Parts: sequence; C-alpha cells; structure tokens
Amino acid sequence: MKRAAALLGFCTLLVSCGGGGGSSHNSVSCEDNYWDGQVGTCIVSGWDTLDEETLRQRGVPEETIVAFQSQEAISGQFPTVAITREQLPNDVDAKQYSDANIRAVEVFDGYKHVDSREVTVAGHDVLMHIFTAQPIEGEPRRRFYQVSVTDGDVGYTATAVTPVTIGEAFEKKMLLMVTNLTFKEPVAEGAE
Repeated sequence: MKRAAALLGFCTLLVSCGGGGGSSHNSVSCEDNYWDGQVGTCIVSGWDTLDEETLRQRGVPEETIVAFQSQEAISGQFPTVAITREQLPNDVDAKQYSDANIRAVEVFDGYKHVDSREVTVAGHDVLMHIFTAQPIEGEPRRRFYQVSVTDGDVGYTATAVTPVTIGEAFEKKMLLMVTNLTFKEPVAEGAE
C-alpha cells in the first residue's frame, strides 16, 4: 500500500495547481463518461480530464490512470478526482481491498476520520472512507473521499480531494464521480 502515500501526495499537489475559474453548476448528473477499456466513471459538468502527459509533468505516479479537476476553485484550490490501478499478486475480495486501503491511510500526519458510508461500486459493497489529513508538510489540510474496489487481481481506487470545507452541492458532484466506477463500458445514449 505504498502507493496510498504517493496517491495522497500527488492529489494534494493537483488540488493546489491552477486551472481556469468556472461557474457553479447545480445539476448533479453525468455529462460524459470516461472509459479506458477496463474501468470507467461518469464525469459531471464543470470538470476537466487531465491527460497522461499533464499528470506525468506534475509528478503523478504511473498507477494513476486518469484525474479530473474542477474548473471551479474552492478556497483558492481546484478539487480533483483521481483513479488509480494496482496489479495485485492474485484475486482479492473487494471488501478486503477496501479495508486494507482504509488502514493504509490512517497513518498519515494529521489523519482524522470524518465518516464511513456503505456504498455499492461496480457491484461490490464497500466503504467510502472520508477523512482529513495533511500528507505534505506546509500544505493545507485537505478532505479526502476514497473508494477502493477490485476486478479480479486488479485493484482500483477513486480518490476525491478538496479543501476541508465544501458545500453539499459540490460534494454531490464529486461523490457521483467517485462512486460510479464501472468495469463495463458505458452504453452511449441512443445505442441499444
């Protein structure tokens, strides 16, 4: 679970990085879908997809397959949602993988458990782990929303990173992206 430390560190950096300003969007629905051939999620309006080149330039670990950044700054920070992929030595139960990832982040400086919510992600019942931490010294404390699931011997983690305080409407957008991980290619509207 060494990747957990790298993931939280890079997510913190992404939140700090600029983007454009944007207007607030009140509707909470998928505007588009992300699909890489193995995993996907929905993308809500007001979020940009960060391409692989941008991620590598920012020092993001190779395990990160995609990140989305809000166009709307909150407290001067641009929240992000990132998805990582980890090859496991064998098939792992999704609940066990989720629990292991929760334990892995509990050691971070300033870690404070905020909430755990039972969610169904990609057909698996797991916990969404919500916590605050300060993984990078000198950077502000951040709030993290994290869901981990498996597809056989591959583990996936979706992590949203925000300032400690955000509004309910904004939280709903992020949660939609984090909890909509799928291992089935989305069907385009109008396709049967």
